[in-house]
Amino acid sequence: MKRRVGIHIGGIYATKEPVVIETVLGSCVAVCLYDAEKRIGGMNHIFLPGEADLKHFDTPARYGINAMELLINRITALGGNRRRVTAKAFGGAHVLPAISQSNGMGRKNVEFVCEFLRIEGIELIGHDLGGYSTRKVLFHTDTGDAFLKVLGNSSQQNALRKELKHAERVKSKANEAGEITLFS
Repeated sequence: MKRRVGIHIGGIYATKEPVVIETVLGSCVAVCLYDAEKRIGGMNHIFLPGEADLKHFDTPARYGINAMELLINRITALGGNRRRVTAKAFGGAHVLPAISQSNGMGRKNVEFVCEFLRIEGIELIGHDLGGYSTRKVLFHTDTGDAFLKVLGNSSQQNALRKELKHAERVKSKANEAGEITLFS
């Protein structure tokens, strides 16, 4: 049985050993990189596109450019070749209904990752990006296989249902006649 390693926001893990890397994603994106010839694989967990403001001592791997470069560097340090690496990417869901989808962080993360891989010439051979559901990803570092479980968005749906119910109550209360108090 393979050892399991969990990563969270800003996490990066790469290895030559047979390991299953796992993470849970909402609007974040995880990129799995794999060198099939050397059987070296790794995963990151990107929180925001762009790069860290190091003046404020942010965890640099939470940011797209840093997370991608750090993961590529770790794979090459283990003996992988950047030109042989292929990618699989997951996540980028729209999980905050209060924010428009076009301004949502999930969409921005997806756009960043796809553009980064295109510019770097890294082939994206598999993906499950966007949508509205959270996901759990299991990546096998020795085979490059990635397994995905859609976790659904029942908590989002419950919150939305409650918000709509509350809005209905407020609307009906606003239409009721009430007392008027005049101030002099």
